[in-house]
Amino acid sequence: MGVTTYGENLIKVTSLGFVNSYLVRESDGLTLVDTGMFSANAILSAAKANGGEIKRIIITHAHADHVGSLDALMKHIHGVEIITSAQSARFMAGDMTLTTEQKGAEATGGKLRGSYQKVDAKPTSMVNHGDTIGSLEVHFSPGHTPDHIALIDTRDKTLIAGDAYVVKGGIVVSGTLKWLFPFPALATWHKPTALKSAIYLRDLNPSRLAVGHGKVLENPVSQMTLAIAEAQSEVNVGAAIS
Repeated sequence: MGVTTYGENLIKVTSLGFVNSYLVRESDGLTLVDTGMFSANAILSAAKANGGEIKRIIITHAHADHVGSLDALMKHIHGVEIITSAQSARFMAGDMTLTTEQKGAEATGGKLRGSYQKVDAKPTSMVNHGDTIGSLEVHFSPGHTPDHIALIDTRDKTLIAGDAYVVKGGIVVSGTLKWLFPFPALATWHKPTALKSAIYLRDLNPSRLAVGHGKVLENPVSQMTLAIAEAQSEVNVGAAIS
């Protein structure tokens, strides 16, 4: 387990050497963003060490490495809110239904990939784009998965981006393959949509980038821009070939 604090409000909990969850300080306790997998004990220990009680859990998307420890955590914490997008809630219940528009993405390479995990825990509320959860503002950012959301802390503009970007092995937009850490790219649903979301998130001008895999980046906009350029090149090449 690795636990690192950034600024006044962000605590990164790393399990298995490459899976990050985040605790965010709020006035009433802690918000947990993503649960990792096999990470419950590490998260509970980090929360205790940082003097806070987990009040709510937000899921960025329903892949197993982000939702896999939810049921284990719920055995130890009670009365906690579980907050997801509506589509994440369906995926977590085992319903993999896509919208007509999402099904249309199959014509340009869209296909559900990666390990989606059904869980017993049920969301207590579902969010829309632009909603706020404490200090965190919700930004829909599909591409890596259809249900993906990101969160920006309105106090200091820390962006918790799930797998919209990957930093381990070098910063990339989700879907760009890095052989040092290929798994998020191999699990990405639709690269063109992932690129659009990456541009949107970059344009929020975050002060800090916190992702599901890799280190936290300070002043990340220039590095995000380079990652976008690389992804644009790949998408353009793919379009030319097709």
